[in-house]
Amino acid sequence: MRLRTPTTRLLGHARLVFTLTALVPTILMAALGIVLLAAGPSPSIAVVAGILVLCFCAVGLAGYTIGTFFVTRGASLASLQNEFLALVSHELRTPLTSIRMFIDTLREDRVHDPEQRQHCLAVIHQELKRLDGLVARIIDLSKIEHQHMLFRRQVIRVDDIVADALAAFDAVKVGGEVALDVKVAPNLLVMGDRTALAQAVGNLLGNAWKYTPAEGKSIALAATSDAKHVAITVTDNGDGVAGSERDTIFDKFQRGEAASHRGSQGSGLGLAIVRAVVEAHRGKVDVKSDGTHGARFRILLPRHKEAA
Repeated sequence: MRLRTPTTRLLGHARLVFTLTALVPTILMAALGIVLLAAGPSPSIAVVAGILVLCFCAVGLAGYTIGTFFVTRGASLASLQNEFLALVSHELRTPLTSIRMFIDTLREDRVHDPEQRQHCLAVIHQELKRLDGLVARIIDLSKIEHQHMLFRRQVIRVDDIVADALAAFDAVKVGGEVALDVKVAPNLLVMGDRTALAQAVGNLLGNAWKYTPAEGKSIALAATSDAKHVAITVTDNGDGVAGSERDTIFDKFQRGEAASHRGSQGSGLGLAIVRAVVEAHRGKVDVKSDGTHGARFRILLPRHKEAA
């Protein structure tokens, strides 16, 4: 059973009151208008009165329809907000629980071996970094979605975006082996924020790294274009994306089956940030996969052409 929050209950009551005060009188007035048209003592007066009543009813029905739309939309937004808060609470609780457990262990002096104490401290430090990263991502995503984060608008070379993303990717893989194939067409330009777009491409590379097999990792990064758009694609040889997940994988806190099977850590915000950044640059992002082997993520941006 789903619990109804005070906001949801209030919107439900508002919808009921709105129905009783707008729809019921409109129906009664419509009935009166029909009666006047059908059985009025004076035909001319009855016709005019009936038409006026029916016009009033039409306006009332239009107002009811528009009002119902906004009340329903408000209820949907409240539901999404409550779901988002629940997911945030769950994601924050996991590292906090781990931190509290190890702090209690050290505080109660249950561990005497110096190496084990160092291990506890290392886990606490790792979980604090994870918590800090999660909070930072939530803040960044919120700023982007509410248009509070100002992106620079300048002409950028796509190969510079790719270079920045690859530099960030080097820190992610830290000495790991991967067959990385990079192909960038020359003279590709886009308009936007270099740092944000590099972060978006870097998030795709990081996901490809996490969800490919430990042995034989293969990732391809390519940038191509047509007359109007620049396409930046990241292709991997991982487990792929199931068809049922392709529409939801870019939502906040959504992690695919591959993440569950591999037990890899993550906040479920990386792809949501990619979509928010790309859409803020008037582009789009999509994924193509047969659901069993490999996936191809594509960022599509408007191409900028320098004046002749």
